[in-house]
Amino acid sequence: MTRRANHRIAEDFLDAYKDRDFERIKQLLHDDIEWTLPGNGTISGVAAGTDAVINRIKAIIEGGIKTELHHILVGQFGIALSLHNTATREDGQMLDEELATVLTIESGLIKKIDTYLSDVPMVEKYFQ
Repeated sequence: MTRRANHRIAEDFLDAYKDRDFERIKQLLHDDIEWTLPGNGTISGVAAGTDAVINRIKAIIEGGIKTELHHILVGQFGIALSLHNTATREDGQMLDEELATVLTIESGLIKKIDTYLSDVPMVEKYFQ
């Protein structure tokens, strides 16, 4: 798979996320996908399998998260997304963090997602 093809997969993933097109997201995921996210909040830990990954995405969206893309960074076997997430809950709790989400791509599908957060305690508090 070429780096350009991997870049397109990342763009498709981001577009489907923005559009809340969960079926399209599923089509981009390997059946054995795992997504790691640090911390002890309700969205933290390892989400294994397409259903668990889709459920995590839904929880993030339901949390009111607005995601801004800074950069798509190309690697040998995948893509890193440099992102900025912001949100404010109805109770006034705020989220404002930088993050990197690394997509490992295998045979044209996202095999693994690893998220790195700038402020793990903030995410834990926001997603209690």
